[in-house]
Amino acid sequence: MNSESGQSQTVLHATAGARLAEVAAVAAARIPLSGLRSATRGRKPVALARQTAMYLSHVAFGLSLTRVGICFGRDRTTVRHACALIEDRRDDPGLELGLTALEAALLATMAKLRGQPAEVGR
Repeated sequence: MNSESGQSQTVLHATAGARLAEVAAVAAARIPLSGLRSATRGRKPVALARQTAMYLSHVAFGLSLTRVGICFGRDRTTVRHACALIEDRRDDPGLELGLTALEAALLATMAKLRGQPAEVGR
């Protein structure tokens, strides 16, 4: 595999991870996916779901802030702000439990898609 092919594979995996996080966040928030992909901020539940998806993309899949921004059509500083907001909210035990469950589900799904055994208790 040449470096150009490897790079496109990396971008493909990053995009797939961001899309998985996006779907998980809208499912958890019970909002339509179309709202998340809007160019505008949207109402508070939509913005929070988008911030959660960006956070999960960064934390669960290790995507750079720049890569997450590209995947979501936002600036890296917007992604940094979203990650900081979600991280600050993790003090809430209910939100912490939900984020932990979403992160574990995303990692297991991605491992399954890659044909790898899922890591339990990561």
